[in-house]
Amino acid sequence: MNLRHRPLGGGRVRVTELAFGAAGIGNLFTAVGDEQAEQAVTAAWEAGVRYFDTAPHYGLGLSERRLGDALRALPRDDFTLSTKVGRLLEPSLPNGGDDLANGFAVPATHQRVWDFSARGVRRSVEDSLNRLGLDRIDIAYLHDPDDHAEQALDEAYPELERLRAEGVVGAIGLGMNQAELPARFVRETDIDAVLLAGRYTLLDQRGLAELLPLAQQRGVGVVIGGAFNSGLLADPRPGATFDYTAAPAHLLGRALEFKAVCETYGVPLRAAALRFPFGHPAVASVLVGTRSAAEVRDAAAMLDHPVPAALWAELRDRRLLREDVPTPEEVS
Repeated sequence: MNLRHRPLGGGRVRVTELAFGAAGIGNLFTAVGDEQAEQAVTAAWEAGVRYFDTAPHYGLGLSERRLGDALRALPRDDFTLSTKVGRLLEPSLPNGGDDLANGFAVPATHQRVWDFSARGVRRSVEDSLNRLGLDRIDIAYLHDPDDHAEQALDEAYPELERLRAEGVVGAIGLGMNQAELPARFVRETDIDAVLLAGRYTLLDQRGLAELLPLAQQRGVGVVIGGAFNSGLLADPRPGATFDYTAAPAHLLGRALEFKAVCETYGVPLRAAALRFPFGHPAVASVLVGTRSAAEVRDAAAMLDHPVPAALWAELRDRRLLREDVPTPEEVS
């Protein structure tokens, strides 16, 4: 598969339109083995994926270690790697417990400590480089500073600027599950990228209100995560999740309507969900969390599946999409 490469914010780094989200290989919700994790990364590479995203938060560092192990055998200049800052990992006393309360099936060997100070950011980057075993980070995202906005702006961001000037990181970003604070960062800083999770999807277009137009105006690249809204748009059925909780009935009904329209055009709902974000010109990549080679290959096949313009038109006609929502055939 020939995935397109796109510049991300001012052209400092480039990403493929499909990105590998490595939370799954950090044992998100359920454990995977080292071999399965390596096979997932290998399958992504074979599918043409050259952008890989991780974070210390994912599996208390397990995701970074596994991703680094898999990537070190590959040409360093041929891929883009992002990780995140804002949570430091501090050793904790062994108690035989696990980290499932935070969503990861790993032993609770460490605890997360929020830290958006300049010193914390620099240490976080150094710790990540050690876990990854790589020489540099292409994109460093401020990770979920919802309750730490002022410190992230006043201390963490300037330190990332210094690290960017030193060449330790190639680009600066912000990764969140909301659109409002990222819009403030785009207005007030010189960030290169926003990783926006779950807020520009077929079911939720809150990112369109301010963030995406502002990013386009300021030359900030946007990576879309959560295109399936944590599962509802992958397989809409009773019990499916939306934003990691049980989907309310009205959203399940809408997802089923999307699925029905897609089926009339022979298009899997997953394909439409992955292609939809590229309707906005600020969007450079869609990140999919995968934990196996089969899931990687499915994501690549879905993104490659043709989606006719008539499908988007019918979604508008049925008022499943607003008239002002851009769709992919409108972007060159």
